Amino acid sequence: MRLSDIKHLAKEGESSTVEFKKSTGQLSRAAETICAFLNDEGGRVIIGVTPEGKIVGQQVTDKTLRDIATMLQKFEPPAPVSTIRIPIANSKLELIVLEARPSEEARPFTLSGRPYYRIGTTTSVMPQERYQELLLARIHSRHRWENAQADMIDIGQLDHEEILRTMRAGVAAGRLPQSTGQDIGDILEKMGLSVNRQIVNAAVVLFGRRFLPEYPQCQLRMARFKGIDKAEFLDNRQVQGHAFQLLDEAMLFLQRHLPVAGRIQPGLFERIDEPLFPAAALREALVNAFCHRDYAHAGGAVSIAIYDDRLEIWSDGSLPFGLRVEDLKRDHPSRPRNPLIADVFYRRGLVERWGRGTQSIVDLCVRAGHPEPEFVEQAGAVGVLFLPSEYIAPHRVAHDLTARQREILQILAGSYDLPLRFIMKALKDPPASATVRDDLYHLKRLGLIDSKGHGRGAVWFLVKRPPE
Repeated sequence: MRLSDIKHLAKEGESSTVEFKKSTGQLSRAAETICAFLNDEGGRVIIGVTPEGKIVGQQVTDKTLRDIATMLQKFEPPAPVSTIRIPIANSKLELIVLEARPSEEARPFTLSGRPYYRIGTTTSVMPQERYQELLLARIHSRHRWENAQADMIDIGQLDHEEILRTMRAGVAAGRLPQSTGQDIGDILEKMGLSVNRQIVNAAVVLFGRRFLPEYPQCQLRMARFKGIDKAEFLDNRQVQGHAFQLLDEAMLFLQRHLPVAGRIQPGLFERIDEPLFPAAALREALVNAFCHRDYAHAGGAVSIAIYDDRLEIWSDGSLPFGLRVEDLKRDHPSRPRNPLIADVFYRRGLVERWGRGTQSIVDLCVRAGHPEPEFVEQAGAVGVLFLPSEYIAPHRVAHDLTARQREILQILAGSYDLPLRFIMKALKDPPASATVRDDLYHLKRLGLIDSKGHGRGAVWFLVKRPPE
């Protein structure tokens, strides 16, 4: 960190991850804020800057550094805090940056026996309920199913090609070191999937080749139901495989069974076929399901259910500690239930770390003209429900339009309500009125146009299209 970085932060002002202190005379309050940062996503306390953002600096002596070291000794567990000194040019003064880089496995942190947390720019004593949630999360992080030793399977029983594919993708994305070699054991060690050449359960989930009888939870369930309930199947499949195989199988099933929505491009009135729901949103939902599900439940799975009026994607397990369903549509910390599995998806370029996945699903669907997906937690599972827009359902264009039908749409697009005789006059080469009437009724059945009135008094108009 350089002085120019501090100037930029000073101009931006204090935030949920930045606080200014004029001098180490305020070290005790600075320590409370560091504790709050450690109990969240981290942050920086910058000493030598006033709360208004004025850089003043201070002299840094041996006593100053001893005071900081004494302060850091008051944290439990030991605080992962870096002390950075930044000299101010043409001056004997310096800035001190205390940077907190917390580990989820170490939270909650206390300062002299008291935990703190941060809301906006305010540091306060942490409520007991939140402290207990963090304690439970710490216990879970140290004793997770995914990081337990896989007793029945060794490195030779993993999919080496998939491991190498992951390595190459990680290096290309800058998420694995360029120096990463071809040795399977070394790659697994770098990704935290083995210890002393003994693989952990997460490695089986990600790269396994044999799952029964030891790993029945490495399963994907897919169904296409007739109607809007589970009374009758049109297709029903269960697939065993590693996570990347299951992701591919899921996307193929969705492509096979989700309808293609046709829309008419304004100005051209030619049909454009698109998937009913954005493929990127579906993939994001599936990746979330594989990263967050509870693999300790041997009978669990990721499930896809397609109905006539909706799509549901479910994964067994509750939401991560401290998250609620309503948090998923707004900024929230990334707390994967299975951080090792999530990290490999990250290295493959299939997920980001910042808890934006669920918000991205919402944004993609809304941009495509759909209602916001619904997130649900019930009966020990978390689901996302994709709902089609009211526009798309009647606009699934099943046939290409003729040139004359597109011409009729173009004519109606330039007017409000037109009777048949006016449409006939506007056509460049009009056929018999009965043929044009047939075209009009065909376009009406497709939901592209509508009419009002009867007989010779009937008028035709273009159905309002959704915003592009």
